[in-house]
Amino acid sequence: MKARPATERDIPEIVRVINLAYRVEDFFIDGDRTKTQEIAAFFADPDSCFLVIDGSGHGTLSAAVLVDVHDGRGHFAMLSVDPASQKNGLGRALITAVEEHCIAAGCSALDMEIVNLREELPAYYSALGFIETGRAPFPNQAKLRRDAHLVLMTKPLTRDDP
Repeated sequence: MKARPATERDIPEIVRVINLAYRVEDFFIDGDRTKTQEIAAFFADPDSCFLVIDGSGHGTLSAAVLVDVHDGRGHFAMLSVDPASQKNGLGRALITAVEEHCIAAGCSALDMEIVNLREELPAYYSALGFIETGRAPFPNQAKLRRDAHLVLMTKPLTRDDP
């Protein structure tokens, strides 16, 4: 259950896992969460990377997350676990990997956002130490079936030095 940095060979699987995991948002979003071109573009950004957890089949993934670092702050998005692999701690394992990545990069905080309509998520992230810091408009209003906005959350990061 160890996360690893993704390679460009993982792009098709990253797209598959993200789109499967985000089917839960079909009640307010039209279409897939991402496309191959969008994921490929993140690989061209030196401040971004995907962390993934391999699946049981050769070349398959069970989970993926995008992480980026800017101005001493980490950020993650598109945290996704294949529905067939959910409830096994993979989401938490990815968040731990994101935190370790960001701490190693010298970040003092980790930011993320959730959609307000995903009512189960605030408690999950609050239990992991994230606090709500504000709200923002949903970035792609054209995909919405109903009104929604983003809830911004952050968590301070500390380095455990011996």
